[in-house]
Amino acid sequence: MSAAGRAPLSVLDLVPVTAGSSAATALHRTVDLAVAAERAGYARYWLAEHHLNPGVAGSAPTIVIGAVAAATSAIRVGSAATLVGNVRGLQIAETFGTLAALYGPRIDLGLGRSGAPALGTPKPPSLAPRSDEVVDGLLVPAPFDFRIAPGSRFALQGELLGRVPGDVDRFEGELDLVRALFAGTWSRDGAVVEAPPATGAAVELWIHGSTGGESARVAGALGLPYGANYHTSPGTVLASVQAYRDAFRPGVLEAPRVIVSADVVVGRTEAEAAELSLGYAEWVHSIRSGVGAIEYPTPSAARAAPLAAAEAASVADRLATRFVGDATAVADRLEVLQRATGADELLVTTITHDHDARVRSYELLAAEWAARGAGGGAGAGAGTGTGTGAARAGAGVGAGVR
Repeated sequence: MSAAGRAPLSVLDLVPVTAGSSAATALHRTVDLAVAAERAGYARYWLAEHHLNPGVAGSAPTIVIGAVAAATSAIRVGSAATLVGNVRGLQIAETFGTLAALYGPRIDLGLGRSGAPALGTPKPPSLAPRSDEVVDGLLVPAPFDFRIAPGSRFALQGELLGRVPGDVDRFEGELDLVRALFAGTWSRDGAVVEAPPATGAAVELWIHGSTGGESARVAGALGLPYGANYHTSPGTVLASVQAYRDAFRPGVLEAPRVIVSADVVVGRTEAEAAELSLGYAEWVHSIRSGVGAIEYPTPSAARAAPLAAAEAASVADRLATRFVGDATAVADRLEVLQRATGADELLVTTITHDHDARVRSYELLAAEWAARGAGGGAGAGAGTGTGTGAARAGAGVGAGVR
């Protein structure tokens, strides 16, 4: 457990498109799930950014953030993550400043670098080959080195979004620009240049990373809160969190703050959860193979066309680290994740073909988590995440911009 006790739970929504459905339906279901998540007591509702994926409708997360914020009243809403390289710092600051102006001081801006690296780029130490490990009860599988191959769907995304090889090197500079625009301290030729409604916006700023590389270093050096991915990169999560803590210096925050993600499916019984979880292997394989996320299959379709052995092996780490079961079993595994990573918050993402079952999964987990002790509700999330106001990008950060 973290020093603050049981970690608040939050939601990460990829806006999945299910087989036989549509992107429009997926977006309306996101709003429905957000309302249910707020009612269940989740602290945050974060949207991810993905492009050119038939099975994911979250290509314009800032628009969806607005829709979710309009349908809710207290839950924090934001991005995990807005990718520098896809959009410029001025646009980021103005967009999230607009969201904060419209919906109040409950908007979170998660920033990440420009996605997976291309083939041939240097690998961080966390991707060095090793065997699966169990650390403090948590499975930390051999790291999966996800690289963008020429001609893949990911490479096409970069082309259409106008990415260039140096985009990842712009990350720290764009971050400085965003922070200065929020703080109202950015200047040119000795004169402060304001960018309303970004100026003074009470937006909470997070940095997200997977492998413990530059993102973790920058977040730590600036004293910003950090998001680490167990759900997409379980093999590097401990290295990622440790790199952030090693680099941490008091800045926006006085002490490190980490949120760690996990894939979960909760059913009313173990058997129901296992049935609901079918289709995940095929869906993850479609992403990792570079063809783009497929529409999330039905359990019967997944059962009828299982992956070949080699394909299944390529997603084995993701299957082994997805928490599937009844609420008691999944909450037990989340407690292990919190203990092993020292997470201050946990970010839960759930995908099932059936929307009602997906909503129910979140509700069952929230009820079990709340029953285990204080800290799982929206009030606790607001108190532990934002009570000091220290993480707000527009509050007292001007001196920290560099």
